[in-house]
Amino acid sequence: MLSLKQKHAFQKNGYVVIEDAFSLAQMNELRQAALDIVDQFDAESTRATFSTKESYTNQQDYFLSSDDKVRCFFEEEAFDDNGHLTQQKLLSINKIGHALHNLNPTFKQFSQSADIANIARDLGVVAPEIRQSMYIFKQPRIGGEVRWHQDATYFYTTPQSVVTFWLAIEDANLNNGCLQVAPNGATYPLQEQFKRFEDNTTNLEQLTDVTWPADETAVPLEVKAGTLVVFNGVLPHFSSANRSNTSRHAFTLHITCAQSEYHEHNWLKAPPMRLQVNNT
Repeated sequence: MLSLKQKHAFQKNGYVVIEDAFSLAQMNELRQAALDIVDQFDAESTRATFSTKESYTNQQDYFLSSDDKVRCFFEEEAFDDNGHLTQQKLLSINKIGHALHNLNPTFKQFSQSADIANIARDLGVVAPEIRQSMYIFKQPRIGGEVRWHQDATYFYTTPQSVVTFWLAIEDANLNNGCLQVAPNGATYPLQEQFKRFEDNTTNLEQLTDVTWPADETAVPLEVKAGTLVVFNGVLPHFSSANRSNTSRHAFTLHITCAQSEYHEHNWLKAPPMRLQVNNT
């Protein structure tokens, strides 16, 4: 159960850092499950890379049809000019998405645990349901930059309800591309909406003329493995490229409220996974 101080921090700042939320043993279990998925992944089956600057892939169908599957996406810098991997497969994957919480036994057990559900409840998410899960590698030397963005851009609901659970599988710091968030970002206006249409075309629609915060004003969230960062859907955040020799693995869940209206043009169409909240 979260403390009043933690709940207040979330409401005031748009995010809360929960240290030692989970054990290193749990982090190692999730990490090994991700490595097993990569080990079984056929690196010749696709050349889909995730654009960390524009939040789309170079093979859009592969991305859009991944909402109910477990798929691997490469780092943009994983290949040479001839399309060959420049390092081993294990060090080339940008992320795994987007239905780990439903299809992989290890991630399913963790994601649907009472701990996750009750934290969502404590932060005011009524009838929480998981929309998406991702395992992010932030690979050594080629881990791409992720531009300023807001998660409600991709999970638009009325009223706004998406909350992100970002779990540090490994230590995260400025050197290996930790999360950085906007100060006083709790009520920042939603800048963009990512729309998917019936013909599977997409568009990133500009909603306001408000500019993104300056990079130098961002608050870096340097955290240890096992730390959980929870933030609301309008909190602007980004991460720099990882040019260090150390990876920065993380696991994320995007959770919305079942009582909010999920927009018809959201890219992710798979049915959500409802969490069982302990109301005692």
